[in-house]
Amino acid sequence: MAPRLRHFAICVGDLDRSAAFYEKVFGFKKVGQETVSIGTAYYLSDGVINLALLNFSGDTGSGVENAASFLGANHFGVQVDDLKETQRLIEEAGGEFFFDLGDERKGNFERKFKDPDGIVFDISHHGWLGTDSRVDPPGE
Repeated sequence: MAPRLRHFAICVGDLDRSAAFYEKVFGFKKVGQETVSIGTAYYLSDGVINLALLNFSGDTGSGVENAASFLGANHFGVQVDDLKETQRLIEEAGGEFFFDLGDERKGNFERKFKDPDGIVFDISHHGWLGTDSRVDPPGE
């Protein structure tokens, strides 16, 4: 299967207000939320794409300066069949590994990179909550 754009993340000031806005205006459904060391995310979906609404608690892992107060586009994600092969292609083309977020054996795992211009993006084998091509990890 070809790589698929399935995830887009934006930083927002108020998670509840933003989620209500996108649910009301576009009919997106909230499919999950999580809080990790770098902040909190609400996940919305139209059934094909996962829209992550992010609110960072600090600068760690965000890829932008002053992440806790930044608003706007943060990163995008591409679902791939082979993480190792895709990482090889990324690095061969001048991209660089940034960090891993989550547990590779579970869903919502992302391997983050920066392109040659410093734009943050991630790849995932399992995909994201609410997407049409999500692969549930064993045991879920």
